[in-house]
Amino acid sequence: MRTTSLGPEERAQALARMAEHELDILVVGGGVVGAGTALDAATRGLTVGLVEARDWASGTSSRSSKLIHGGLRYLEMLDFALVREALKERGLLLDRLAPHLVKPVPFLYPLEHKGWERLYVGSGVALYDAMSFSSGHGRGLPLHRHLSRKHALRVAPALRKDALVGALQYYDAQVDDARLVMTLVRTAASYGAVVANQARVTGFLREGERVVGATVEDLEAGGEYEIRARQVVNSTGVFTDDTQSLIGERGQFHVRASKGIHLVVPKDRIHSTTGLILRTEKSVLFVIPWGRHWIVGTTDTDWDLDKSHPAASSADIDYVLEHVNSVLTTPLTRDDVQGVYAGLRPLLAGESDATSKLSREHTVAHPLPGLVVVAGGKYTTYRVMAKDAVDEAVHGLDRKVAPCCTEDVPLLGAEGYQALWNGRAATSARTGVHVARIEHLLNRYGTLAEEVLALIAEDPSLGEPLPAADDYLRAEIVYAAKSEGARHLEDVLTRRTRISIETFDRGSRSARLAAELIAPVLGWDQGQIDKEVEYYEKRVEAERESQLQPDDQTADAARLGAPDIVPL
Repeated sequence: MRTTSLGPEERAQALARMAEHELDILVVGGGVVGAGTALDAATRGLTVGLVEARDWASGTSSRSSKLIHGGLRYLEMLDFALVREALKERGLLLDRLAPHLVKPVPFLYPLEHKGWERLYVGSGVALYDAMSFSSGHGRGLPLHRHLSRKHALRVAPALRKDALVGALQYYDAQVDDARLVMTLVRTAASYGAVVANQARVTGFLREGERVVGATVEDLEAGGEYEIRARQVVNSTGVFTDDTQSLIGERGQFHVRASKGIHLVVPKDRIHSTTGLILRTEKSVLFVIPWGRHWIVGTTDTDWDLDKSHPAASSADIDYVLEHVNSVLTTPLTRDDVQGVYAGLRPLLAGESDATSKLSREHTVAHPLPGLVVVAGGKYTTYRVMAKDAVDEAVHGLDRKVAPCCTEDVPLLGAEGYQALWNGRAATSARTGVHVARIEHLLNRYGTLAEEVLALIAEDPSLGEPLPAADDYLRAEIVYAAKSEGARHLEDVLTRRTRISIETFDRGSRSARLAAELIAPVLGWDQGQIDKEVEYYEKRVEAERESQLQPDDQTADAARLGAPDIVPL
């Protein structure tokens, strides 16, 4: 079984190793595209470094709708190439690359008009299925089906009878976006990439007009490193323009940020066996199954305030509740909302004033010798974006480099996953861990679940659930710091797990014990434990306050009330 660790020892050595020798490629930005780029380059035999200013996936890549999909609405825009490309990637992730992390999910599309709407929507969904089938991947997903109103209400009793005349049901896929990114980073490291989070680029190294590397500040241990590379890839998403400004040159294109917010509510608040997709006047609204919860979203509004911590305002929350309640027999209230999160889409600017109509295509440019910029796109097509970015960088290496092979490179935890899934009852009997817990671990770690189970074998107390967040075992908290690159309590509660959005207390009641579990791994003393808990609680408080504010400006100001970096 292939594996690697992103533990504290590896993190401590990473930047020094990057600075020792000139790299072929230095990737800046640890979201899904940056992580995918590092993996692509490493699997071509190149020497690769990857740096991220905060935590892996701490920006857009942990705050998406958690969907791997072709994008039905892009069919309506006649963007067939984008849909075809995304459906192929969906199939690869489901079948080969990450079957432990990417799962099929059904959606019901309620029809409001008789006759023409069923024909119109049905034709689009049929084309969607046909394009998926023709891609050669994902053929295991069920085909769409037409439902009468009576049948639709049996599938989704939560829907008001007067909200539909019938429905269509089709399948897409979903993923824990932050875990996929972290797994991409670990996989890249297993193929030789050197990676460091909490490592911020403060400038670019130049020789004449050529970019030859970057200066990187270690936000954890202190110090600054000069990392030289034959090619630097800027994959910083909504921060693309900010990163470009460090070289004192205007970019060839600009990235606009569009804010999308999501609400998380308990499963019992919406009585349905399927997800829902609803039309709004601006975009679409999803009700997405998420374990013991539903994710409801999203919005699509321009955002030009703090990009590190986009804030959901009271108006945003009311907008989502109003639209989902228009079809529910039992309306949701603010009291039903367990979690709220806001993310920013990186959209290529210049094609339209409305963010919902900006392109989800991606662009790769070589604005200066030695510097490649990749921007735009959508989460589902990260692998294609990474391939294009590395292809562009390879042009500047002046030597023959192997072509992209990531279509055939399973992520860590994928190989042997199906066999372990089939043998989950035997694993339960062998380890003494309930089979439901084994299933949970397999769907988060794949075959790497054996490493989590090994922690429990060494210390049986780690087989106990975390109080106030009993979907997660204590071993998962330890493993996040030991092997998954988590450096702070927030990393564990918001990205390695989803406790921050899956509990009404937003993880506050779990914070103290989680910090105490992390402490021995990262060498924290009692003072640091107290700081980590204090900073996390301030973050929760600031987010709650922002969600009471009437508009973006006041919500942003409230969210900025919490400090960003926990001092060590």
